Amino acid sequence: MPDFDAIASYSEFFGRSLDEVGRDLESYSALLRKWQPVQNLVSRETLSAIWERHFADSLQLVRHFKPADRSILDLGSGGGFPALPLAIASKGFDRHFILVEPTTRKVSFLRTVARELDLDVNVIGRRSDQIDSRETPVPDVITSRALAALPQLCAWMEPFFSEKTRAVLHKGREHVDELQETSALWYFDVVINKSDTDPGGVILTITNLKRKSAS
Repeated sequence: MPDFDAIASYSEFFGRSLDEVGRDLESYSALLRKWQPVQNLVSRETLSAIWERHFADSLQLVRHFKPADRSILDLGSGGGFPALPLAIASKGFDRHFILVEPTTRKVSFLRTVARELDLDVNVIGRRSDQIDSRETPVPDVITSRALAALPQLCAWMEPFFSEKTRAVLHKGREHVDELQETSALWYFDVVINKSDTDPGGVILTITNLKRKSAS
C-alpha cells in the first residue's frame, strides 16, 4: 500500500505537491514489481517495505540539495535508487539527472520508468570508468547508493569532480573505517549526517576531492 507519510517530511523540498510526487512513486513501484521477477532490481526482503526502505531512503537526500543544483550524476543506478525518486521529486525544478548503469536489462528498466513518468533523465549504459567525463555536464551533485566501498567510489567519482561538485552518498555502519581508508589515499572535506532511515547509516557530503600523490 502507498505510504505517503513515509516521504511527507521531505515535501518542502519537492518541486511540486506531495500528492503528485506520491502518485508518480506509486507508478514507479508498480513498474518495479512488474520487472522484479526477471530483473532482481531490489532484494525481495525489502520489496514489501519499498516506501520506507527505498523511497524515503532515497528522498532524504533532497535536504542536502541546493536550489542552484542543476546537474545530478548517479553512479551504479541499479533499480533507480536514489536517482529516480529524486528525479520524481525534482519535477518542477530545472534539474537534469544522468544515471550510469552498465547492466543492459537494468538500463532498459530505468529508461522505461523515465519515459513513462516523463522524467528529465538520461541513462548511460556503461560503467563510470568507461565514460569520458567530457561527455557529461559537470555535475553539481554526485550520488551513489550501495555501489562500492568509499576508496573505490572516490576513484570512480574523481574524473567528474570540479570545484563546485559535491558527492552526497549513502553509507552504512562501515563508514568510519571507510573514511579512514579513504583519507590515506585522498584529500577531501566531509560532512557526516545521520541517516533518517538506517539507524547505523549516514549521509556523507564530500567536497574538494583530490587524489594524494604517491610518496
